[in-house]
Amino acid sequence: MKEKTALITDSSQGINKEIVLIKDIVQILGFAVLTGMSAGLKLEIGPVPVTAQTLIVLLSGALLGSKKGALSQFTYLAGGLLGLPWFSRGGGIIYIMSPTFGYILGFVLAAYLVGLLLEKGWNKNIRRSALAILIANFTIYIPGLLWLAKFVGFSKILTIGLYPFIAGDILKISLVALILFFNSKRKKTKGLSNLETKL
Repeated sequence: MKEKTALITDSSQGINKEIVLIKDIVQILGFAVLTGMSAGLKLEIGPVPVTAQTLIVLLSGALLGSKKGALSQFTYLAGGLLGLPWFSRGGGIIYIMSPTFGYILGFVLAAYLVGLLLEKGWNKNIRRSALAILIANFTIYIPGLLWLAKFVGFSKILTIGLYPFIAGDILKISLVALILFFNSKRKKTKGLSNLETKL
């Protein structure tokens, strides 16, 4: 009897692990696709277009966590280099020669960092969450601007690769912070509801 119970327990645990794995894969691929789709929402203003991508990048890390968020953006990066035309200006290995490629490298860093900071307790209130998102957003610009410098020179990287995006970044950071806030409230409400049901 004990052996039969153990077999059933092992079987259910195996099924649960498979379900979790499938869920993780769907989430990772889903955010990679969303990042690609958001690249199409763009405004061409020069060497670096304005897109909705950073909103999705920051959400991927904030909602999926550091590891899965970074994996979603690495999937986006790898898929584009392998030929999927979901970068803002196409795809393929030749995209390494694009002035915007450094920003895509920054997507992986930003998704990981925002997830890590929130996991470390920066999600206690909306202000700390917003600060974590702001710091992570800044990491997109580190490889982005360094890569852009190869094409426009260091003297122009701020006017071309940073200043035009500040207003949009403030809006996106605010949106991500609000989404996190309401998502956290929803989880707490759900948790209290489940507790009351058990009682």
